[in-house]
Formats: sequence, C-alpha cells, structure tokens
Amino acid sequence: MSNIADLIEAYILRQLAAKQDGKVELRRTDIADEISCAPSQISYVLSTRFTPAKGFVVESRRGLGGYIRIVQVPLKNLVYQDMMDKITEETDYATVQSMVHYLLQHAMITNREAALMMQVVSSVFQSEGMTPKERVHLLKSMLLTVEKFS
Repeated sequence: MSNIADLIEAYILRQLAAKQDGKVELRRTDIADEISCAPSQISYVLSTRFTPAKGFVVESRRGLGGYIRIVQVPLKNLVYQDMMDKITEETDYATVQSMVHYLLQHAMITNREAALMMQVVSSVFQSEGMTPKERVHLLKSMLLTVEKFS
C-alpha cells in the first residue's frame, strides 16, 4: 500500500499527463477530497516532490478560490538558467569551460558547438579591452543563443 504522499504525487502527475501543455491548475480541496487527506499533506508533497530542481514550477494561492498551478519545465531549460545565474563579473575561465564541458557531456550541444563556444570563451577571457560587464553580457548571450536553437 502506498503512503499518502505517493498517492498525492501520482494524482498530480496523472493530471499533468492529461494536459498537452505541461500545465495544470488544481484546487487543494479537490485533491484532498479525492485522496481523503489533509490539505497540509498536499502542501508537503508540493514542497518536496514538485521542486524547480525536479523540473516543476508551483504557484499557489490559499483561501477561498485558491488554486495550485503546476508547470512542468524541461530540465534542459533549468540547466541553462542555472548557468546564466552563475555567470557574474567574478566568474573565471575554468568555470565557463566546465559549463561548456557539461553541456557537451550531456548531449545538449555538439562537439562543433563546444569547439566554437570554447573559442569564444578563450577570446573573451584573453581580451584586454573587454570589461567584466561586457564579458558577462557576451557569455550570457552565447548561452541564450545555444538554448534557443537547441
């Protein structure tokens, strides 16, 4: 017999699977009635099993007319967003190099794209005329472009 958290998770995943766009809007009371559980148990499942790290974005409004909106985000988008967040004026060459290597290892870019990206990264970090702010802008633009075309 499954525990309540497993039943709640399965219910929400079934609702998501029934939607073509990877978005679902539910009411806590409907889930609680369907599974015979407390709304707090639903909140627990949402906070532990439907996290951004697992590819979900959850919006919630409590009270009368409240809802839970769950959006399934492709993990690939989360990887690019995480990399973009980590690129700052203090980011060094080795960090960006490891990012490109990660994308290549996980088949998010081709060998050719990795080679081109590394050429740009190398040039950006060797350029004496480029400010750190310009470097950040260029590196983030490169990642956005690769994400857009992948």
